[in-house]
Amino acid sequence: MTRDFTSVGVIGLGTMGAGIVEVFARNGIDVFAVEVDEAGVAHGREILAGSTGRALRREKITQEQHDALHARVTFTTSLDDLAGCQLVVEAVPEHLDLKKEIFGRLDQIVSPEAVLATNTSSLPVTEIAVATSNPKRVVGMHFFNPAPVQQFVEVIRTVITADDVFEDVRALAERLGKKPVVVGDKAGFIANRLLFGYLNHAVAMYEGRYATREDLDAAMRFGCGYPMGPLQLLDLIGLDTAYEILDTMYKQGRDRLHAPSPIIKQMVSAGLLGRKSGRGFYTYAGPGSPEVVADAQTPAGGVPDGVALRDVASVGVVGSGTMATGIIEVFAKAGYPVTFVARSEEKVAGVVTALGRSCARAVEKGRMEQADADALLGRVAGATGREALADVDLVVEAVAEDLAVKQDLFRDLDRICKPGAVLATTTSSLPIIDCAKVTSRPQDVIGMHFFNPAQVMKLVEVVHTVTTAPEVLATVQDLCAKVGKVAVTCADRSGFIVNALLFPYLNDAVKMLEANYATADDIDTAMKTGCGLPMGPFELLDVVGLDVSLAIERELYVEFRERGFAPAPLLEHLVTAGYLGRKSGRGFRTYA
Repeated sequence: MTRDFTSVGVIGLGTMGAGIVEVFARNGIDVFAVEVDEAGVAHGREILAGSTGRALRREKITQEQHDALHARVTFTTSLDDLAGCQLVVEAVPEHLDLKKEIFGRLDQIVSPEAVLATNTSSLPVTEIAVATSNPKRVVGMHFFNPAPVQQFVEVIRTVITADDVFEDVRALAERLGKKPVVVGDKAGFIANRLLFGYLNHAVAMYEGRYATREDLDAAMRFGCGYPMGPLQLLDLIGLDTAYEILDTMYKQGRDRLHAPSPIIKQMVSAGLLGRKSGRGFYTYAGPGSPEVVADAQTPAGGVPDGVALRDVASVGVVGSGTMATGIIEVFAKAGYPVTFVARSEEKVAGVVTALGRSCARAVEKGRMEQADADALLGRVAGATGREALADVDLVVEAVAEDLAVKQDLFRDLDRICKPGAVLATTTSSLPIIDCAKVTSRPQDVIGMHFFNPAQVMKLVEVVHTVTTAPEVLATVQDLCAKVGKVAVTCADRSGFIVNALLFPYLNDAVKMLEANYATADDIDTAMKTGCGLPMGPFELLDVVGLDVSLAIERELYVEFRERGFAPAPLLEHLVTAGYLGRKSGRGFRTYA
């Protein structure tokens, strides 16, 4: 018989616990909210009052709904008050012994038919369940923060969870307006298992001074459309919580990618826990404040002392594909005369036609005046010979991702271009130093990795080699700002920032699917609704192309020799079979 959950207990009234209380009370369920002492109860009341007060001010609930919600909540410091509850959800700190102790006590208090759920994000639910005399009634119910807003709930079923318990909890999650995804009892479940490997990798980049915290965060926000950068997100989660989750996952799976970066433990020991302590990777206006304030690490901005910018009055672009056409439009729209070189008159005409269509669409949608469109097109000149680039101040190449082709081009540019001209490559995966070394001026060579479509995407990864001159780096950073782009800077290492963080995460998702741990649909749902990502990993892989993804993952593996970066066999097999994603009609999904 299906359980009718009318009375629910919630143990632990921190941010997550208080949020879970609100979720149940909003949906007409009576809630007994338990904390260890009166101070904890007062803190829980404050969190609930703050959240519901904001909803009232924003007119998301009425005064009547607000008052009724609070009337359904009974605060207490005694577990004995949970005796009549049909469901109890535990949301205390991530300590296994503490959770087991609570479940053991609950086992003696609630009725034999009551369901016991843990909100753990990383600990083994099975181990918590066996602390009771009836582990069949124990299930995981992992809400995401903030619980009243996030739609996603992971329902964790152990090997001993009773079918009716599992089905009733899943039905309850749907009744609460959530999107439940069913997962097995494995470290990190779905979302945290994928999310925290990515976050830990970002910390390692920061710890190794590969990129600044600002550039790491901006790269993922503007390059992937993530709602927050990885270090911003860690500060929000809390570094102590992050350390516990990573440490637990590592102990269970022994995956080195989950071994907490040493700096996380050091920061936790120093009390630098993120927003809640007022300082983590960033410094905040005060404990609990979301307002970031300047500190010793905040970039000064502007041109470094002693560095003189090179004059960039004209730009050259080599290539005629989608990326090259987008880059031409970006510079021409910003007022720069652009000379582009294509392999034939037909390809030159194709670029001009594509630019004309793009401008016409912008005019039609009111984003550009006709006079501005005409001026943009008037600043663009096409040629079939590279000699046309002799007098430009900057050349950006956007030819095929083939090192031999790029090296041949850079040898020619070295011969043709005037002294002091900046030579840039848009490569997304090849070593820039390999292009620089074939010239007589490696100090003038730099990476400018635009993202597709270049006209729309705000990010440019500015990649310097060990030979790039400081004034060349500063010039390109300044130029990106002038053309309306967000420049992030890193060294010449495989994957730069975005791909180095993105593709190991995508690879982990494929391995999860390969292990039959969850379906592609459930994994995509978990990352979109649980983490707020614009696309799930399998949607994104099919869009990028499985062959392209495999090539990038192979490059990362060869560069870092990290076992966890080795491409998933399933990805290799799909590419071998010709299942490349949307472009071939089939990848992880089949397309019309």
